[in-house]
Amino acid sequence: MRLVLFLLPLVLLFNACSDNKPLSRYTKIDLVIQNARIIDGTNKPAYNGNIYIVDDSIVHISPDLIESEKITRLIDANGRLVTPGFIDLHSHGDPLKTPEFNNFIAMGVTTISLGQDGFSPAVAHIDDWLTEIKNGGGITPNLIPFIGHGTLRRLSGVGEAANPSKEQIEAMDSLLQSQLEFVFGMSTGLEYNPGLYATSDELRQLALTLGKNNKMIMSHMRNEDDDQLIQSIDELLSQGKETQVHIAHLKSVYGQGKDRANQILDHLKEARSRGVEVTADLYPYNASYTGISIVFPEWCKTTEQFELVKQNRLEELREYLRMRVNKRNGPEATLLGTPPFTGMTLLDLADSLDKPFEDVLIEDIGPSGASGAYFVMDSDLQNRLAQADFVAIASDGSPTGFHPRGHGTFARLIETMTLKDELFPLATAVYKATGLPAAILGLTDRGIVTVGAKADLLVFDEELVREKSTYPNPHQLATGFDYVIINGTVVKEGDQIFDVRPGVVLKK
Repeated sequence: MRLVLFLLPLVLLFNACSDNKPLSRYTKIDLVIQNARIIDGTNKPAYNGNIYIVDDSIVHISPDLIESEKITRLIDANGRLVTPGFIDLHSHGDPLKTPEFNNFIAMGVTTISLGQDGFSPAVAHIDDWLTEIKNGGGITPNLIPFIGHGTLRRLSGVGEAANPSKEQIEAMDSLLQSQLEFVFGMSTGLEYNPGLYATSDELRQLALTLGKNNKMIMSHMRNEDDDQLIQSIDELLSQGKETQVHIAHLKSVYGQGKDRANQILDHLKEARSRGVEVTADLYPYNASYTGISIVFPEWCKTTEQFELVKQNRLEELREYLRMRVNKRNGPEATLLGTPPFTGMTLLDLADSLDKPFEDVLIEDIGPSGASGAYFVMDSDLQNRLAQADFVAIASDGSPTGFHPRGHGTFARLIETMTLKDELFPLATAVYKATGLPAAILGLTDRGIVTVGAKADLLVFDEELVREKSTYPNPHQLATGFDYVIINGTVVKEGDQIFDVRPGVVLKK
C-alpha cells in the first residue's frame, strides 16, 4: 500500500498550488517546458501542460502558458512527451572513474543505484566514499547507495566462513548499523563468493536490523535456475518477515513459457497478500551478464578451492562443467566479454584451441578469469514477468560491461517492449521506470511529474527512441531522448551530453 499512497500528498500539493498568480512568489523562473504531453509517472494517461522549474524543483504545472519576463529559459516540447527521469534500481559503475555515466544519461536515466549484488566499496565508512565523490567534482546522475552483504563479511573479518559464530554475526550487524544512515539498505549476492556462505541466522539478524531502521534488502538470490528458483525466492521471503525485500533481475534460467511465469508470479502474489513487502525488477534481455564463476560449482568458486579441485577432483569438475553449460543452452550460448576473449563464444574459443569447452574453462579461464553474457532465458516467460504490476525495469548495466543492457535497457523499454511488442501501454512503461522504482525505494520527490517534485525530467518523441546497443557492439549510446534534466539542470540536449555534475546522493 505504501507504494501507492506516497503519491497522494504530491498530487494534493499540485492541486493546492493552482492559484491565480502561481509564479508571483518567485523572482525568477529558471526553466519552462511548454507544449508538453506529460506522462507523470503514476501510470495515468498523458495530459497536456506546461512545466515551471525554479532551482531544482517543479513549482507549477498549468494547461496554459503563463507569459513572464521572469523566465530564464524556455524549452518548447512541441507535443513531445515529458516524463520523470528514469530511476535505475540496479546499476553498476565507479563514480570516481566515470562520474558522467554517459551510457545511462543517453537512455534517460537520471538516478542510478550502486552497491549491488552484495558488493559495495570496501571502505569502513561508506560516507567517506560518498564524500570523495563529492570532493572529486560530483556525479552527473543522482546516486542511491547500498551496502553490500559480501562487503560486510569482508570488512568484519567473517570472509568465507561457512558457519559464522554469534560474535561474527554481531560484528557484521554492528558494521551494518554504522552504515545505515547513508544507504537505502543492503544488497545480497548469494550466488557469489563470499555471499554464497551466508546462513539463515546471519541473514535474519541483518534483516531485523534493516527492518528496525526502515531499510530494505535488494537480493541477487542464491540460485536463479528454474528448478531452484522458488526455493531461492522463499529464502528471501523469510527475510521479508523482518523487512522490505526486493528481487534483483528476476529471471528463470532455462525456464519456459507464460505458464511458468504465472506460477512464479502467483507465488510472489501470495506472499504479498500475506503482507510480505516484496517487489522485483528485471532487464529486457534474454541473456544475463556476470562472471564465469556462475557456471562453476559452489565448491570451486575461489582460487584456493580451484587449485585443490584440480588436484583432487578434476574429473568431477569436468563432468560438472560439461553438464552445467549444456543445461544452460551449451557453449554457444556463452558470449565472453573480457579480454583476451571479448566477443568470442565459449564454443568459438574451444574450437580455436581445439579442446573441449570444459577444459577451456579449467585450463584457460578459471572461475575468476572472465565475464560473459549467457543466453539462458525464454522471451515468453520473461515478458510475462515484466508485465506484473510490482515488477520494475532496471538495467543491471554499467559503462563498461560487454552487454547491451548497459547502454540500451530504457530505450528498449520504449522502442521494443512498448511500441513494437505492446507488452503494456506507454504510461505503464514509464511508470515501471519512474513511479514504481521511486515507490520501491521510498522516494517521495522523484519519479513523478508534479508540483514539489525534483526536476528530473525527460523530453522525447517515443517514436524516435532507438536502442543502438547490440551484443557484438554493446557500447553504443541510445538515441531519441532529446532533453535530459537532472535537478533542474539540462545535462543532455540533442546528441550533446554536457560536462556538468548536478547529481546528488539521495537519502531515504
